Formats: sequence, C-alpha cells, structure tokens
Amino acid sequence: MLTVDKTRPVGPAGRISRVETLTLGTAWRDFSYVRVHTDAGLTGVGEITHPYRARETCQLAEAMAGRHLIGADPFDVEEIWLRMYQGDFLRGGDVGGIVVSGVDQALYDLMGKALGVPAYRLTGGACRDRVRVYANGWYTGDREPAAFAERARATVAKGYTALKFDPFGAGLGELSRAELRRSIDIVAAVRAAVGPEIELYVEGHARFAMHTAARLVRELEPFDLGWFEEPLPWTHIERYAELRARATMPISGGEHFHNRYEYARLFATDAVDIIQPDLSMAGGFTEVRKLAAIADQHAMVVAPHNSNSPLCTTASVHAVLGMPNFKILETFDGLLEDYVFDAVRGALPVVDGHIDLPTAPGLGIELVDEVFAEHPPSHGFWNMFAEGWEKRDRR
Repeated sequence: MLTVDKTRPVGPAGRISRVETLTLGTAWRDFSYVRVHTDAGLTGVGEITHPYRARETCQLAEAMAGRHLIGADPFDVEEIWLRMYQGDFLRGGDVGGIVVSGVDQALYDLMGKALGVPAYRLTGGACRDRVRVYANGWYTGDREPAAFAERARATVAKGYTALKFDPFGAGLGELSRAELRRSIDIVAAVRAAVGPEIELYVEGHARFAMHTAARLVRELEPFDLGWFEEPLPWTHIERYAELRARATMPISGGEHFHNRYEYARLFATDAVDIIQPDLSMAGGFTEVRKLAAIADQHAMVVAPHNSNSPLCTTASVHAVLGMPNFKILETFDGLLEDYVFDAVRGALPVVDGHIDLPTAPGLGIELVDEVFAEHPPSHGFWNMFAEGWEKRDRR
C-alpha cells in the first residue's frame, strides 16, 4: 500500500506525471502553491502557504512527488494521503502538514475536472446554497480604539456581518494594567461602532497565561462575543476546559493542528466549543471531513481557519458546503492586492459577506505564471509578538 502500484487500473484523471511549485509575493506574506499534472493532460492546484517557510514547503512538495506521487492515480486520495504521511514518517508539524494538505486539494481539483463537476460534489455535496464568511485583516494600522472603530464600520459597510480581530498588541503571557485597559477599550469601541447585530470574534493567538486568560473572559463578557479564540497556549491544552467553564462566550481553536492525531487531545479534553481546522494545514479535504465528523460527535461546530490566499478560500468553500456542523469561514481576501486574484484566476468572490455555490469543475482555479513572474516572493518576516505587529510591516 505504501508504494505506487502502476499495474492497478487507472481512473479518468490518468496518472500523476509531474509536480511543480510556485510562490507569489505580496505586501503581507508569500503565497505558495503546488500544481499537479497528469498524463491525461489535466492539472490540479492546491495551496501550500506557510507564513515564513515558503522555501521549505515547496522543497518538501517537490521531494514528496518523486517518493509518493509520480505514477499515482489522483482518485486514490486515501492511499496517497497515507503514503505521504506514513511513508514519509511525518510525525506532525507544520511543513509536512501543509504539503499533505495542498497536495490533497490538488487531487480533488483533478478529480472534479476529470468528472466535470465542482469539487464539493465529491465531498458530501451541498448542505447550503452559499457560505457565510467573516473578515480578518481589516484592522491593519494603528492600535487605537478610534482607529479600530473606523475600520470596523468600513468593513461592515462592505456587507460583512462578522469580524475578527486581535486587540492585544504584543502582549504575551500577561498584560500590564495599561495594556489590559487599552485592549478592552478597543473591543468596546468596535462593538459600539458596529452595533449589536454584527458578530465579533476576538483572537488570542494562543499566548496568555491561565490567570490572564481568566481575567480576559470576565472583561470581555459585556461585548457578546461570538467566540474568544485560542486564549491559552496549546502546551497547556488540559486547562482549556477549565477556562471554558469560566467563560460565558464560546472558546474556539485548533488552527495549529495538522491532522486527527494532533487533534486527539483537543477532542479528548473537550478543549473548545468550536474547532478551526485550516484546509491548507490540517490535511486537506480528506482529513478535514473526518475532523468535522469527530467534532459533531462532541457537539462542536466547525469554523475553518483561513489566513491564506483566495485559492484556500475557494477550496474551503468546497470543503464546508457539505459539512452539516459548519458555522462560518474566515477570509483575509479583502486585505490583498488585486494582482493576487489575477494570479489565482477563478477564485470565488466575497459578495455581501457570503460566497456563492461554485459551478466550475474541480476548484475552478488556474494559476497564471506570468503574474507570479511579476511578483516574486520576498521571504519577509513579521513577528506577531513585536510591538506594532498589527501594522503588518514585513522585514
């Protein structure tokens, strides 16, 4: 099972013949992709973006091609997933998890194209007519209550009915009294600016000590949050349930985990109310469907993390359409330059805070090489625990 069997009858997509990677530079981060070709003339694409390790994910994807992909039938998704994970001795971690995820997306793209149907038809069909999304990245700029409020109003004016933001600056472990008040004042200003009908989600970026997180759930209670995301480091996963018992708002998390094995302790400890797997980190379509099913067993809902490009946004729409316990999808698409959408031609647009049902075969996206050539990667870095990180100035 852990080797490519070229004697097995092949499906309508043919066999994988070539794998390549591309990286696009933007002001915020570099976006990386894998493109998988078959001998039937089909091409499938997936996202392998890592915020800081573009070279590593691309190198691993190209290396895995020779070990596990060339000659394989794209329809054998479960076997290919296992071959990459087990055969490459992946034991968790972001680079390997991202590569497996992106390749899996490309396989579903290939299958959809071979059959002439959108990818979501292969992952449970549709439970809904459109997908609700929330905006992130909208608060880039000065960390002041009035500035946050102004940008929140502008984002809601675009049709979004839900916003997520991190008001905590460079806080790590604890917050000084002044920084605590400033953070809470920012949340209060945003709530006052958008009114009671807009859902607000507050991001903790997995960085507070237990006593600080417990103080924050009390301070944030008046603002009727849709969730408080990852208030504690995952090194202290056993304390999440204790924090949930103190909180009046839902607790969410899970973007840091890359497959069901890493998620096992989260489920075993009932750490969160809402899981947030990322389609480009948590194993692609093949694995995220399983995570959603396990979450349903635990009375949890799914709100996928998606801090990547419009390709991952589009692929995530396909993934969640057939997910009964789906809640809402993240998007940073409003933060990006226009040329990003030229580079990933066919990405689904956000209209009035929603994305409509896809109609094109596969994912419906083609990568445009000329745009990639015009915008090479910068391999920059911004430190989320440095003062002023929310301005997203890369170095």
